[in-house]
Amino acid sequence: MKKTWIAWSAAILIVGAVAAYVYTSSGRAASDESTAGAAPAQPVTPQAPPQEAFNYGRPLKDTSMLQPPAGAKVAIFEFEDLECPACARAFPIVHATAAAFKVPVVRRDYPWPFHIWSFDAAITARYLQDKVSPQLADQFRGDVFASQSRIASKDDLLAYTRAWFKSHGQTLPFVIDASGACRNEVEADRALGDRLGVSSTPCIIVVTQTGFVPVAYSNLGQLNQIVSDAVAKSRS
Repeated sequence: MKKTWIAWSAAILIVGAVAAYVYTSSGRAASDESTAGAAPAQPVTPQAPPQEAFNYGRPLKDTSMLQPPAGAKVAIFEFEDLECPACARAFPIVHATAAAFKVPVVRRDYPWPFHIWSFDAAITARYLQDKVSPQLADQFRGDVFASQSRIASKDDLLAYTRAWFKSHGQTLPFVIDASGACRNEVEADRALGDRLGVSSTPCIIVVTQTGFVPVAYSNLGQLNQIVSDAVAKSRS
């Protein structure tokens, strides 16, 4: 009886092994037949990120404000938010281009409501611009942009501002905008942006006496050429 049981067990194992082999072979053959007539697989090419349209593709509204300041034929208009990472990247590019072609930058503050400290930073920049010097205000803006990663709250901004004023030989007032004049200037800028139809920052536009050229954030590398073309046309 024991020998019979062993014989039956061996037979079952052999039959199972044969069946598994037949199943695997037939599945492989079917797979080969299904792919025989198909085109060979092509390597996957990563797609470039989509080019972001100017102002998220939304048209500008009232463009009557887009004129160079008195005495200039070409200017760079920019609406910026001091807490905006894209504005931080644009800042040195815009200023280097303006300096290279000797054209003015018409800067407007556009602090987004969902940003924690950008409005307060804009008020400080306006205080420096109005009470100290426009050059120092530009330096403050540039330094804030470069330090965005270290400023996560209004308390961080206040600590940064105190240290910045001290390192630049300035006294930070106990109340930096007691009259509310700087706040009003920032709010007036934001109202202008709303009138223009700003939907994203930085909102950069090269303006001439006869028209304007919007510059998408994804086309910042072309700003130099756009300004160069505008200056050349203004001289013809």
